[in-house]
Amino acid sequence: MLMPKRVKYRKMMRGRMKGKAQRGAEVSFGDYGLMALEPAWITARQIESARRAIVRVMKRRGKVWIRIFPDKPYTHQAAETRMGKGKGNVEYYVAVVKPGRMMFELGGLPEDIAKEALHQASYKFGIKTKVVARDEALGG
Repeated sequence: MLMPKRVKYRKMMRGRMKGKAQRGAEVSFGDYGLMALEPAWITARQIESARRAIVRVMKRRGKVWIRIFPDKPYTHQAAETRMGKGKGNVEYYVAVVKPGRMMFELGGLPEDIAKEALHQASYKFGIKTKVVARDEALGG
């Protein structure tokens, strides 16, 4: 599971996800990418699940780049706990994804296999996504 090796502060404020992705919005490494169209917190489990779906379709060909990393701690109060008593414990880590962010990239594969792999990965997220090619992403 992806998570930071060490962090300066154990807990973090929630923040806001307004606006489009400023960085990581182009296909930089591979030939095809999976672009987020909605803002969301993507969990480390979702990222790993999507990665496995991609690798299964690829059948040991090509290369995968994971362009998002879960570095935001998600805290949660235990069930049936009274109000107050401070912030809950860190349960898992999430990656903050804004619209336009490239989440995964693939290279060294035929177009149909790459698009199918990214399409299968898109089912693992609770947000709308789009499969884009290198030339499409740069134009739009």
